[in-house]
Amino acid sequence: MTGWRTIFMGTPDFACPTLQKLIDRGEQIVAVVTQPDRPKGRGQKLAPPPVKELAEKHGIPIFQPLKVRDPEFVAVIRELKPDVIVVVAFGQILPKALLEIPQRGCINVHASLLPRYRGAAPLNWCIINGETSTGVTTMLMDVGLDTGDILLTQKTALDENEGVGSLHDRMATMGADLLTETLDRLAGGELVLQPQNNAESCYAAMLKKEDGIINWHTAARSIHNQVRGLEVWPVACTTIGDQVLKIFRSSVGSGSGEPGVVLQASKGILEVACRSGSLFLEELQLSGKKRLECGSFLSGCPISVGTLLGCGQSVDSPQ
Repeated sequence: MTGWRTIFMGTPDFACPTLQKLIDRGEQIVAVVTQPDRPKGRGQKLAPPPVKELAEKHGIPIFQPLKVRDPEFVAVIRELKPDVIVVVAFGQILPKALLEIPQRGCINVHASLLPRYRGAAPLNWCIINGETSTGVTTMLMDVGLDTGDILLTQKTALDENEGVGSLHDRMATMGADLLTETLDRLAGGELVLQPQNNAESCYAAMLKKEDGIINWHTAARSIHNQVRGLEVWPVACTTIGDQVLKIFRSSVGSGSGEPGVVLQASKGILEVACRSGSLFLEELQLSGKKRLECGSFLSGCPISVGTLLGCGQSVDSPQ
């Protein structure tokens, strides 16, 4: 425990293990800042962010500003006199006026090995791009987008079949542990700031629905990585006839044929040819239907060998 007056800024599930770790350590959390409640689900009812729900359970004061650069909000934070602000997947860029308030600075937990994968979706893009390792970074924030000096990093291997859901959970825990180590070593005066090499950076752009559209005229391994990286949202998808077919899980095969053509479709196996190699579709969902394992899917929706699936055309993939 550092004993520092701490403000925590975060919004989604990914941020919750770090907040919980700070609570468990007995840190003096004077406030939690999170995004406003948003409409969710078919009923579009307002739902609180996961970080807000966790903070409420522990009686921590909560702020939900529309814009953190609002001078009135900045003044509120200044009055709280934080020693440090911890930021994990908050969702807004912090202005210089806010960054300058805490004596110990604003420390961000970022889900990549900076300077690689700066931006909004590092977990997804490292998988889509076929990386074999990734990690988490703690950094001292500045006015740039994930450009601050590095404090600590922790690396982890990335299995060729691991999806973003599993990676999210692992990295959330890793980030929480790395943040507490960072705080302890900062308090002990042990850390030396490491400037980032901008030449090694790449940008992990916010995901769009179109990112999920499969082009079968691509290598099977690349499509498999697309499926893994987008299994939560927007989900890799193709078309069969006039219907959208979502693919949540796959594996790479060695079959060959015209890209997009079904090579096998029986006994729980659905294999589709790609530009090089083939893809086994293992968990699928047809528009308006349930998400199913391949065997159950084929039982309810028989598909003929030789059927051509959509090859990169625009599809209206429902959320």
